[in-house]
Amino acid sequence: MSKRPLILVTNDDGISAPGIRTLISAMNEIGDVVVVAPDSPQSAMGHAITINSTLHCNSIKIDDGPQVEYSCSGTPADCVKLGINEILDRKPDICVSGVNHGSNSSINVIYSGTMSAAVEASVEGVPAIGFSLLDYNWNADFSQIREYLIKITKKALNEGIPKGNALNVNFPKLKKEEIQGIKVCRQANAYWIEKFDKRTNPQGREYYWLTGEFINKDQGIDSDEWALKNGFISIVPIKFDMTDHDNISKLRNWIF
Repeated sequence: MSKRPLILVTNDDGISAPGIRTLISAMNEIGDVVVVAPDSPQSAMGHAITINSTLHCNSIKIDDGPQVEYSCSGTPADCVKLGINEILDRKPDICVSGVNHGSNSSINVIYSGTMSAAVEASVEGVPAIGFSLLDYNWNADFSQIREYLIKITKKALNEGIPKGNALNVNFPKLKKEEIQGIKVCRQANAYWIEKFDKRTNPQGREYYWLTGEFINKDQGIDSDEWALKNGFISIVPIKFDMTDHDNISKLRNWIF
């Protein structure tokens, strides 16, 4: 590319989260960065958008650097919509979301605000990548993956992401020298067994706290869960067309 690419950066952990601050710093080495991110944590919001209340978007500066930053009261998908349609003067060359604190592999992708932001960008015709690190600690060491953030984003800009696709990139919780490489994978066939912990607050009112157990019985060596377990960075191409094309002909035989 002859000029520096325009990069839209967002996340779901909030604009001050360490993960996005690392991502912003890395993207500054590649292009001109505009950040539009939630003003508070929006984890597990999925593809929610705000339609019953107003949205606020304010200019903000958190770290040194050339990036332009906006703090948004909405969801990750709201941030992308506002960024592309209102804040930027042209369509970004790529949208990067994250780095999420915790896994977005396998079934987790459908709940993820991080990945929904990337998917929203792909809906808008913008190439997009969602980055996640398998470490839920707020003080996770994102420096171990910084060079991979740059490498993968540059590759996506140079090669092009297929239209309608976003890349779901997950990093194992390892030191840089322990990472075995990068694998392009499929989403593992895994799931959560949900449990609700029933409690009572000091006022005597009952409430529930969602917990659960992650179950992965997928033994395939081509899945994201296998790659991560074996020290690889996983890349899964995902798309917003959720049609099960293989079963259309079967359903057409139903008699209504």
